[in-house]
Parts: sequence; structure tokens; C-alpha cells
Amino acid sequence: MHRPYRVVVGKPGLDGHDRGAKVIARALRDAGFEVVYTGLHQTPEQIVAAVVQEDADALGLSMLSGAHLTLVPRVIEGLAMAGRDDVVLLVGGIIPEADVDVLEAAGVARVFGPGAQLDDIGSWLEQRLDALHPASA
Repeated sequence: MHRPYRVVVGKPGLDGHDRGAKVIARALRDAGFEVVYTGLHQTPEQIVAAVVQEDADALGLSMLSGAHLTLVPRVIEGLAMAGRDDVVLLVGGIIPEADVDVLEAAGVARVFGPGAQLDDIGSWLEQRLDALHPASA
């Protein structure tokens, strides 16, 4: 049996609305993931440091501020510089449809918008991680 997958949930930037981040953190925890929530007002560098320190398998970013096209690429760059471009990156929140392809082209594995079912997010993430770590499944 493999260790539970570890997920960091980050809230980058100045957006102070973290209910969604807390809801997804709890849902993933209840689905069997180990979850670390970084809290509000984190810089991309602080979030990357948490991913490295926690040896995370995945990173979920909660974005409501409209700064996703600025902050997400900084996180992706930081992960690459830290040698952690193997981390599955998902983004949730208020993301305009036109920006989804831009984020996915930059390296985001999946974007979940409002109304995404919590069970679907957990199932998708587990399947993605199992596919990347077949010996652990």
C-alpha cells in the first residue's frame, strides 16, 4: 500500500476569500489525501517552498482575484526552478473560459470552476496521481 498522496492547497496573492480553498482542502482530506493548506496572502515563492518542504504530489491553487495569469506562471516557474515540475497542478475558482487554455498550455493539469463536484475533483486527482505513480497504486 502506498502512502496517501500529499496535496498543498495554496491561496496566492491578495485575495482574502478562502472559503473555497478550505472546502476543497477538507474534501480532499476526507477522500484520503494528506492536505496542507498554506493560508491566505501567500506569495508564489512561499507556496513553492511549501510544496518542496512537504514533498507534495499535487498543488491546488484557489484563485478569485483575477490575477491567475500573473500568479500561476510564477508558481509554475518556481516549481521548475525547485526541480518539482512533476507536481500535478490544478487551479480552481473564478477563471474566465478564455483563460483555461492559456493556463493548461502553461502547465496546469486541470482547471475547476464554480460548481465542480468535490467528489469529481478528488477522483480526478487520485486517478491522475495513480497514473503517474503506477507502482504506488
